[in-house]
Amino acid sequence: MDPHVMRAVDELTNLKIPILKQRYQELFGEPSKSSNKQFLVRRIGWRLQANAEGGLSERARLRATEIADERDLRLRPPRAFQAPSTSITNPFDRSQPPRDWRLPPPGTLLTRRIGRRQIVVRILNAGFEYEFRRYRSLSAIAREVTGTRWNGLLFFGLAERRDA
Repeated sequence: MDPHVMRAVDELTNLKIPILKQRYQELFGEPSKSSNKQFLVRRIGWRLQANAEGGLSERARLRATEIADERDLRLRPPRAFQAPSTSITNPFDRSQPPRDWRLPPPGTLLTRRIGRRQIVVRILNAGFEYEFRRYRSLSAIAREVTGTRWNGLLFFGLAERRDA
């Protein structure tokens, strides 16, 4: 590489961001959208080197254009990434909070015996059902049954207690 270009690139690291942005505008003919010093130094250094030694060859430019041809871009994910049509929730749907992976699928019955009492909870699409009443969380059901606060996942054996 040309020693003058190397020296100019080395000097870029000592410059402040406003001066780098000004230099960027001089070299590229447009203002930089970034104020990241490392980005500015690299882009300006590349342009200085390209100006001194020549940029990409015509063949390389054509190949880059072929690779970046927008007609080849996917507009939708492949079918393998999409949820099957029988799925209840769409994994790409951000309108609802994500479902806890520790919960079994809707329709599953969770059981727990406390003393002589058998507790049966049905998992619904949105919430839980216990004794024909709907609850938003397993913790609410555990509180209803025991009268004390419980982690619902621990109460029904869906999670293990972590020692702190």
